[in-house]
Amino acid sequence: MQGLKLSPLALCLAFAPVTSFAEIQALDESEMGNVTGQSGVSIELETKVNIDEFRYTDEGTLAISDIEIGGTNRTNLFPEIGTNMTSQPASDLLDNIRINIDVLGDGDAVINILPNTFGAVDFRMSTGQWELRGATDSTTILDNFHMDALIGSATIRVDTATDILNFKTDIAIDDMDFDAPFLAVGVRDLRLTGDEYDPVAPQPLDVFAGVEMDVYHGTRADGQSALAIDLREFRSDVSIGGVLVGGTSIGSIALDNLAISNTSLRVYGH
Repeated sequence: MQGLKLSPLALCLAFAPVTSFAEIQALDESEMGNVTGQSGVSIELETKVNIDEFRYTDEGTLAISDIEIGGTNRTNLFPEIGTNMTSQPASDLLDNIRINIDVLGDGDAVINILPNTFGAVDFRMSTGQWELRGATDSTTILDNFHMDALIGSATIRVDTATDILNFKTDIAIDDMDFDAPFLAVGVRDLRLTGDEYDPVAPQPLDVFAGVEMDVYHGTRADGQSALAIDLREFRSDVSIGGVLVGGTSIGSIALDNLAISNTSLRVYGH
């Protein structure tokens, strides 16, 4: 039936038992203080996400097919450490996540994402083809993307004094593979860890690379509005087990103590 619209409040009232209203009582000031003095909201999460195709369309289209996000279904990430970094059984679900949400006295919002039980959170992301599509032609720029990674923690804070969203996370990539068909290039067994991580004498806490960035309303070169992203600092070690050119490996690559700092992005339409 078209034209019939009910507000969420109306729906709740329609389905609530009439007898429940007999228990409603006014709160006095002390009871109200107890309500407003609570410590925030916690959410425990487990999920798996599948998307057949994502499309961004301008004059042409960028299409990403067969997107999957979930757990790695592994217990042996970074096997040289010799322990299950997740402390959880193998699962294809993105799980063992607790999200704590607090609004502080100064109005700042803090979202803290951490494991529900001790251990890192494992996640897998994979996709099919990344295609550029035009009216007459198309090109596959990326294919067979696969990544298994660990997240140690993540925090999002919105500062009401500065209007800046600050994002911090600790991440380690155990394995990443992908192909770039239009270049005839492939990457196999890419690893990203903290810059102090030593695979010969591995320490679990060193495996994570820390990332921190600020996101806010900024200005571009001509003084107009833009989405501003400032990367405060990022340090890591990166290794690539194999680089394929024309389907044949040409060797491996290692980047020791990669440091990226003083990096600012301004994103806007044109």
